[in-house]
Amino acid sequence: MKAKILGMTVALPLLCTLSLPADAKDPGQQVYMIRMLSCKGANANMEVYIPQSIALNGSALVRALAQPVIGYYTLDLSELNKGKPLEPVKVSMTSDGKTVIVDQYTRKLPATRIPVGGGTVDFDKRFGAEVKCGPFQAQEYG
Repeated sequence: MKAKILGMTVALPLLCTLSLPADAKDPGQQVYMIRMLSCKGANANMEVYIPQSIALNGSALVRALAQPVIGYYTLDLSELNKGKPLEPVKVSMTSDGKTVIVDQYTRKLPATRIPVGGGTVDFDKRFGAEVKCGPFQAQEYG
């Protein structure tokens, strides 16, 4: 009986912790951001930026992005005369380092999963459907 109670005392807090969404800390205005992803679509271009201190973390980047960090997402609609707004996003990476996850939490859109080597993805159905993304960490694409 004691073992069962002990097991529940450990399992319940662990279950609660793992079932809650991960919080990302706002990097603040004094943080330098660096572009890590560039995508091109028929109607718009998108870019994803993360704090430079994380981007330049080298081999530890996968570990640094194991928990979401606040970055910025641009939706460039300049050709449509609508500008290029910046939107905060949560950026993380799968534990195997093969997929970047961009969560547009302010818009409540489903998270976008982008292969690290690049690929075609959907950010949203209005302007960001079937966009071609270059490799993560590539400074130029297209």
